[in-house]
Amino acid sequence: MDYLNIALPKGRLGEQVYALFDSAGFPCPSIREENRKLIFENAELGLRYFWAKPSDVAIYVERGAADLGVAGRDILLEYRPDVYEMLDLGLGKCRMAVAARQGFRDDRRRTLRVATKFSHIAARHFAAQGRDIDIIHLNGSIEIAPILDLSDVIVDIVETGTTLRENNLEVIETVLPISARLIVNKAGYEFRRERVCALLAALRGKVTG
Repeated sequence: MDYLNIALPKGRLGEQVYALFDSAGFPCPSIREENRKLIFENAELGLRYFWAKPSDVAIYVERGAADLGVAGRDILLEYRPDVYEMLDLGLGKCRMAVAARQGFRDDRRRTLRVATKFSHIAARHFAAQGRDIDIIHLNGSIEIAPILDLSDVIVDIVETGTTLRENNLEVIETVLPISARLIVNKAGYEFRRERVCALLAALRGKVTG
């Protein structure tokens, strides 16, 4: 059978995304079962869903292991995969922001030390301002960098801001809004255009309706 392969991000966002696909008429009941499986099929509809690490979804889609998937705008802007971005699903809304210790004042005579795991986004953001920066790439616990004087500021995703406040940090600038986007493999789109467009239309009806 010619399955339509769909990559979903693991975690809370993935659960929300699957619920949206389900409500749009693309269910796969086995995905709700309590097990450790990663791949789920609905043979009747020719659908195959699988869970992937959120930062890996775009790789599966770009490389053709998935026909389509859902990835955050942060991932798409940071890694710039060669895929079609088809629809803003309106899920996982948050923002990318610059944060620093409370009361921080930027001295533009000095190189600004920026800790982040989104090095490309941060570089483009500050380059547009003509700001000289030193990027310190970290993979987790970004918030402690200014506290330990490893960096002056951080660039990271902010949802509620609770973690920042609890560590005496504050947002000083919003870089860009973030949300989940439906992405499609370019070659797969040409071969499965009718099926992908049907799914896209159904999702668009749910998102805009």
